[in-house]
Amino acid sequence: MNSVSESYAAAGVDVTAGYKAVELMKSHVARTTIPGVLTGIGGFGGLFEPDLTGIVRPVLVSGTDGVGTKLKLAFIMDKHDTVGIDCVAMCANDVACSGAKPLFFLDYIACGKNMPEKIASIVAGVAEGCVQAGCALIGGETAEMPGFYPEDEYDLAGFCVGIADYSRIIDGSKVAEGDVLIGVASSGVHSNGFSLVRKIFGVTQQKLSVYCDDLGCTLGESLLTPTKIYVKSLLKLMSVVDVHGISHITGGGYYENIPRMLPEGMKAVIERSAVPVLPIFNLIKRMGDIPEHDMFNTFNMGTGLCIAVSSDKADETVRVLNESGEKAVILGMIKAGEKGVEIC
Repeated sequence: MNSVSESYAAAGVDVTAGYKAVELMKSHVARTTIPGVLTGIGGFGGLFEPDLTGIVRPVLVSGTDGVGTKLKLAFIMDKHDTVGIDCVAMCANDVACSGAKPLFFLDYIACGKNMPEKIASIVAGVAEGCVQAGCALIGGETAEMPGFYPEDEYDLAGFCVGIADYSRIIDGSKVAEGDVLIGVASSGVHSNGFSLVRKIFGVTQQKLSVYCDDLGCTLGESLLTPTKIYVKSLLKLMSVVDVHGISHITGGGYYENIPRMLPEGMKAVIERSAVPVLPIFNLIKRMGDIPEHDMFNTFNMGTGLCIAVSSDKADETVRVLNESGEKAVILGMIKAGEKGVEIC
C-alpha cells in the first residue's frame, strides 16, 4: 500500500502503524464471526443481516460505554488484553437487561501513539468479550492523537446493538409487590468506582504487585479482573422464565441501578446478610474507611445483576442460573412503597 506521509509522521501520526495494527487484529476479529456478518473489518461500515425468524415485531436495543479509569491500572501493569472484555461487558450486559440478544459490537480506541502490538492486544480482549457475549465485532476505529493523549496511554469505548421481539422486552413494568429479587455474583469490582479505588490504594506498580492472602492473588490482579458477561446465562433464563426486571449493577451501585427496573410505588428490600460480599470490597471498605452506604452506592459489592421474578419462579431462576455457571442467591423482595432501595 503506497500510503505514507512523512509530513504526518513528523507531526506524530504514523499511518503505517495503523495498517499493521489492523493486520494484527484480524485473527482476533475472525473469532467473533457469527451468522449475519456480511463484511470484514476495513470498510467504511460494518454490515450485519439479522435473523428475524420467530420475531414478530423486531426492536433494536443499543448500549454504549467505556472502561473508565480502570485503564490506569492496565497502563501501570502493562496488561492490555482484558480491558476489552470490560468494554464489551458494560454494553452487552445492558442490552441483555432489556431482554435483547446482542448482535454486534464496535469499538473505539484513542491513543497518543499507535503501537500495533498493544492495539492488537486491546482488540484481542474486545474479541474475547464478544465471544463470551455471542455477538460479532464488525468494526471499530483507532485514532492516533499525539499531544492529546500521552504516548503510552489510550481510551477505550464501544457500543453494542441487539434485537428483541417487542412482546418480550423487559422494562420493569411487570415488577410487582411480592416479586423475589435474585442476585447474580460479580467477578470483582468490574469497571466502576475506580476513581475511589485509586484514591484509596494510591495505585503504583509496587502496591499493585503486593500479594493479598484475603484475595488469593495480588491487588492488581484482583482489581484488573474483567467484568463478568452475563448475556448467555440471561438468554437461557429468559427462554424458560418470565423475567419481570433486570438491573445491571454498575456505577452507582445498588441505590442507583436497582430503581431503574422498578415501577413507581415499588421498592426493593434487600437483606444485608444475604449479599455475598467479595473480599475485595471488604478490603476497600477497611482501607478507605468507607461508610457502608457509600460502598453500596458506588460498587456492585459482589452482585453484578439483580433480577426480579414472581415468587413461584424464584427457585427455578436460581437453579437455571447456577446450571449456566453463575452463582445466584435470593437477595430480598419487592414491596409497595416509595421507589428506591432499602438494605436492612
